[in-house]
Amino acid sequence: MRRILVTGRGGQLATALAAALPARGFLVLPAGRPDFDFDRPDSLPGVLAAAAPDAVVNCAAWTEVDAAEADEAAAFRCNALGPALLARLCAARAIPLIHLSTDYVFDGRKGAPYAEEDAPAPLGAYGRTKLAGEWAVLAATPQSLVLRTAWLFSATGHNFLRTMLRLGAERAELAVVADQRGNPTAAPDLAEAIAAILARIREEGWQERHRGVFHCAAEGSTTWHGFAEAIFAAAAPFGGPRPRLRPIATGEFPARAARPADGRLDCTRLAAVFGLRLPPWTSGLDRVVRALYRP
Repeated sequence: MRRILVTGRGGQLATALAAALPARGFLVLPAGRPDFDFDRPDSLPGVLAAAAPDAVVNCAAWTEVDAAEADEAAAFRCNALGPALLARLCAARAIPLIHLSTDYVFDGRKGAPYAEEDAPAPLGAYGRTKLAGEWAVLAATPQSLVLRTAWLFSATGHNFLRTMLRLGAERAELAVVADQRGNPTAAPDLAEAIAAILARIREEGWQERHRGVFHCAAEGSTTWHGFAEAIFAAAAPFGGPRPRLRPIATGEFPARAARPADGRLDCTRLAAVFGLRLPPWTSGLDRVVRALYRP
């Protein structure tokens, strides 16, 4: 196993994988629009045929949570129908597929971190379409591994960290939701975990225990307000903004889609099967802020 097709070219995770995979001896084959497009299913077979990958990591997705409420059909094409076709193509080639999913498949009412065997109950269109994608991928190919992650951020792309720093530079005060809790996960840390998973599969060959759903998020948790506080504290030594932060309840923030109040993920299975634990989210934050200010 050497050639890894990574979909979602230009996105946070695909960009991080472009650095993490070569460090493990893999050749990265990036794929994205317009050549690879889940809205154009006929584009997929040609890309796989030309790339001739030994495995696929699917990072391509509809990630605009609120926009999914207005166009669930489009989100379903990207998050369920497209991955289903990709999984069938991988099955035909007998190659592994790692598919990325989200903590938003849960409703956040458990009151404790979610394990893989907990019943999903998505609150909105985004979570519903991502859950449908999980089911489709697992049904389409026996060599399928679904990674649920959470609150992804990096020095590139559209994410909460970059939004906070931009708004903090423009405004003296920011209101940030303080009653939603999760695991902020740095894209470089997640990418290195995926590279380690692929390296284990390369070493062992595909095993039945590799199949299924795994939670893969940073150690520790916080709220969006706590995350924002940590972001500005980490950026301050580099001359970053220091706005006042006002904690607010979810109901005070205008959003079309409902979000889980507590989407913390229990990543014990990942450690048991692959011997992996992601670093604490605070370590990932320091890493990303350094990359942002000192590229």
